[in-house]
Amino acid sequence: MIYAKYYHRLFELHIVCCLLLLLVSCSLIEKQIDRSAGGPNVSADTVVHMKHEQPQQAVTHKTPGPLKVTITEAILLCLENNRSLLVQRLNPTIRQTYEDQERAVFDPTTNVEASAGKVKGARLARSGSDTENFTTNTAEGIISLEQYFPTGTSVVLEAGTEFNDSSLYEDNFYTTDLGMTVTQALLRGYGRDVNLAQLQQARLETRMSEYEVRGFTEFLVAEVERTYWEYALAQRQIEIVEESLKVTRQQLSETKELIAVGRLAKAELAAVQAEVAAQDQALIEVRANSESMRLQLLRLLNPEGNGMWQREVDLIHQPTLPKIELEDVEAHVAVSMRMRPILNEARMEIRHGDLELVRTKNGFLPLMDLFITLGKSGYADSFGKSIENISEDSYEALAGIRFGYPLFNRDAKALHRRALLTWEQSQKALENLKQLVEVDVRKAYIEVNRTKQQIAASSVTRKFNEEKLRTETEKLRVGKSTSFLVAQAQRDLLVSRIAEVEALANYLKALIELYRQDGSLLERRGISAPGREPVNLSKE
Repeated sequence: MIYAKYYHRLFELHIVCCLLLLLVSCSLIEKQIDRSAGGPNVSADTVVHMKHEQPQQAVTHKTPGPLKVTITEAILLCLENNRSLLVQRLNPTIRQTYEDQERAVFDPTTNVEASAGKVKGARLARSGSDTENFTTNTAEGIISLEQYFPTGTSVVLEAGTEFNDSSLYEDNFYTTDLGMTVTQALLRGYGRDVNLAQLQQARLETRMSEYEVRGFTEFLVAEVERTYWEYALAQRQIEIVEESLKVTRQQLSETKELIAVGRLAKAELAAVQAEVAAQDQALIEVRANSESMRLQLLRLLNPEGNGMWQREVDLIHQPTLPKIELEDVEAHVAVSMRMRPILNEARMEIRHGDLELVRTKNGFLPLMDLFITLGKSGYADSFGKSIENISEDSYEALAGIRFGYPLFNRDAKALHRRALLTWEQSQKALENLKQLVEVDVRKAYIEVNRTKQQIAASSVTRKFNEEKLRTETEKLRVGKSTSFLVAQAQRDLLVSRIAEVEALANYLKALIELYRQDGSLLERRGISAPGREPVNLSKE
């Protein structure tokens, strides 16, 4: 009897300790999951936040009138207002909802069940010759708390009460049960690596979306800068054509005067008139191009206020030759291997595949679970007494092993083979991307050097054509040239002046493209965006 009471108290103490352990575990499991799955969950504000690291005044430009912006202000306006970027910046936050779904696997679950029923039938009487009718009314209530742990452990605590009112018995009776079942996976589903794999995959997918946002941001910043310089170029082209047209019209007036005094034949007039018409046409073209660039820039900046498409844009910065010395092309290639978002995203895909191999390989193992059930029951003619009777020397203990394995296991084999092939594909895709990125960087580097050399060459050509036009004009005044040659010289000068400013703009755009290709554009512009950290694979 003494030993029975000892084991009874020990059993009760065990139940209480398990309950307290479960409650404490429910409060700590979130931190355990975070540590095992790769760190704490990142808030949505941190994931999508972008800012210029240099101190700047707020750029809103709500006031009507021309939009006056520097190149830096244009970039900031784009980061704040561009609608395409606003769409892209939501992707990491959306991806985080999948993380929450995977974390929910380890949330405690409470179940409450209530039922009532009635049984009406007949049975043999005790005499064995006659039957007697009976009616039984039942009611049952069950409440349970279930918790699944990353270790592959499942704990279920359950409490229930059943009421029976039967005509077969004189008194009603209540049955109250308290129990706990612990199930531990021994093979399939065992361990934190397997059970946290999907949560880790969800987090990798969130980071992949961050690299996508970074890549899009780089593209957008590059597009803003290119459009800014193209618009500046278009405005400068208008000025050049207008200046040239003014000179050509002056030449037309002088030609008419020379014809009037008989120093030139009337046939000389046609060449000058044709050049005026050609430059009028060129002016129409450059003005239309400038208007297109204005609209494109407004679309990128998306300034606040009404009448956006009617706003003029005044560019504070004009194209100038930056004083920089390019690093060796190999240095830019090395930077691209670390910083290009598309490469880091591909590396994340490989990590995702590693986790998928862990998950699918676990499917080869048979199901083998160890389970232990402990319980106590109380019986009485009232609910209160049935609870009191739980403390009596009675208990239930059950332990066992559950085993299962699908014959042939073709589903698991197919899943693992698919995961392995996908992983190999990701490896090859990364190597292909690295090669493509390197080619793009090297081509961009060549283009930078080409456009820089074109600046000097176009300047020489422009100076030559200025001297040529001056010479032909002087010769025309003394009758040693023709209006056609002067008009041709005027056209050559116009073309060379436009080519000179184009060469400078092309150089600036080539620099932008080089920095975008090597993944350093945002860093060089002082812009903080998601996906800044390079991804390293031990196998690279």
